[in-house]
Amino acid sequence: MPKLTLPVRLALLVAGTMLPLIVFAVGIVFHNYQRDRQAATQRVLETARSIRLLLDAEMQRMTGGLQVLALTNSLRNSEFGNFRRVAAGFLDQYGKDGVVLVADRAGRQAFSSLTPDTASLPPRNNLGIVEKVFATRQPQYSNLFFGEVKQQLIVTVEVPVIRDGEVLYDISFSPPIEVFQAMIEKQRLNQDWTISIFDGDGVNLARVPNPQATIGQRASPTLFAEMFRRSEATLPTVSLEGVALITGFTRSRLTGWTVAAGIAENSLVAPLWRSLAITAVIGGVLLMVGLGFAVRMATTIARGEKLHDLLIEELNHRVKNTLAILQSIATQTFRSASRTEREKFEGRLGALAEAHNLLSTDKWQGSDLQDVISRVLRPYLLSSTSERVRMFGPRVPLSPRLALVLSMLLHEMATNAAKYGALSNDTGTVTLDWEILEEGPAPKLRMIWTEAGGPQVTAPVQRGFGSRLIERSARDQLGGEATVDFLPHGVVYTVTSTLETGD
Repeated sequence: MPKLTLPVRLALLVAGTMLPLIVFAVGIVFHNYQRDRQAATQRVLETARSIRLLLDAEMQRMTGGLQVLALTNSLRNSEFGNFRRVAAGFLDQYGKDGVVLVADRAGRQAFSSLTPDTASLPPRNNLGIVEKVFATRQPQYSNLFFGEVKQQLIVTVEVPVIRDGEVLYDISFSPPIEVFQAMIEKQRLNQDWTISIFDGDGVNLARVPNPQATIGQRASPTLFAEMFRRSEATLPTVSLEGVALITGFTRSRLTGWTVAAGIAENSLVAPLWRSLAITAVIGGVLLMVGLGFAVRMATTIARGEKLHDLLIEELNHRVKNTLAILQSIATQTFRSASRTEREKFEGRLGALAEAHNLLSTDKWQGSDLQDVISRVLRPYLLSSTSERVRMFGPRVPLSPRLALVLSMLLHEMATNAAKYGALSNDTGTVTLDWEILEEGPAPKLRMIWTEAGGPQVTAPVQRGFGSRLIERSARDQLGGEATVDFLPHGVVYTVTSTLETGD
């Protein structure tokens, strides 16, 4: 997989930081929407209950007024002239559109507040409720029907007139429909609300909005079915105008009528989309600003890296020139020395150059021990000897200083093995093991170079320069120690070093 460029990595960092925040903000918006929706659901039901209480109170007031009229002696004695004056006092509180009628069991009108000429009045056309009043001896409340006297849709409150324990008349009051219309208009919170009062058959008798077009119509199908299954509920509905609503309804135990209040879904969804749009715009702006800063930062860092690389290349060039000069000086200095001595020095100088090349490749950030060993032993890992050198150990990052010193030590070991030891014949082997010792305050690296299968080994009388270089370097520069054991089957080098990481 190709390595991502610095601008791409910084852009991903910004995006990885900003996108979760944007998603979190969107989640908060949706949470607030759900909370507002729950609050609206509770509010529509509370509004419907409040209107039902007002409606019941008004109907009880009407019923109480009629019951007082039913107890008057003028009505009980059929003295309708005197009763007209009493009824007028009751009607004054409802205006000219209120009508009081008195009828017998057959529905014949014995009194009308509209005219004293009762002979010309038609019989009651809602005989069912008249019969119910005579049968139950209790007040009754009609559904919406067409009144013959008013010649319009009306509802009535019916109260029995009792004399000597018998129902003598049915006194009926048809209040102005405007009484119910004004009631719900006062309770309407704003234009997003739809409020209706339905009779016992689910027909509108008062409604906002569009009362003229909807009074007398049955409730919308989504609401009508539920009204007769439960006495109270909240549910999503569609109004007669086709508007999606969250609706709450409750039925009155007094009249059997139902009050429904609904709020438009759009009034809740519109703020949701508005909040989402604002969140998206703000999040997008912040994301673009972050990406802009990321690109600018990447450009600045890239310039710094380019300058850093330029300085590293200049340093490498100068070091290589210095090594070349050293090699030239050594050639002039060791002109009278033997070929073997010159090769030793040039080999050590070459090992230093290889270590330098390895560090230059890693921009002097340090190297891995495996890479250092592979670089040093590369000249000895030919096709004929590659299987004769075995390496075992974990990954160990090295600091630049440690990499340089270990390169020199490994070069000495490999050179001695190639000249005198296991790599000087066709059968010898070298095993290089290393491990990390967790001892003391700082970890240590231990390397063991073991040769086998080479010429018979005898301990030298005098320590050579290579052995002294290994021991002193381990002690002075690695903060550890090195031992050389000249065993008969092969030389064993053991080097310990205080571990410095490449970080």
